[in-house]
Amino acid sequence: MESTQKKSSNSRVYRGDRIKQILALVSMVGFGGSAIFGMVSLFGSGLSSQHQQKPAPVAVSQESLLAAQERGYETVLQREPQNQTALEGLANVRLQMNNKVGAIEPLEKLVKLNPDRADYKVLLGQVKGK
Repeated sequence: MESTQKKSSNSRVYRGDRIKQILALVSMVGFGGSAIFGMVSLFGSGLSSQHQQKPAPVAVSQESLLAAQERGYETVLQREPQNQTALEGLANVRLQMNNKVGAIEPLEKLVKLNPDRADYKVLLGQVKGK
């Protein structure tokens, strides 16, 4: 009877070990498959994005950017003639465009609106050549 119990116990241990081995194998195959699938999709999306790159934006000249800024400031000043930020921006843009004559008008308005600001007066004097 003792040998029957031993055989039965050994059979259960062997069956339990066998189930553990099968579960370990299934787990490793599942992990390996998901890792491989992830890498394949990662490399696949990387390769496809290289072929579908967007064209490089067209380079915009500095002059056209300054002209657009000038139009923007002028638009604001049409609605708000005493907008100091727009006046200052317009004067700066025109100076960057080497349009000293065009910068005089907004600078004169800034000096008129801010008589205590010496920097506006000095800049206006420099632009006028005084």
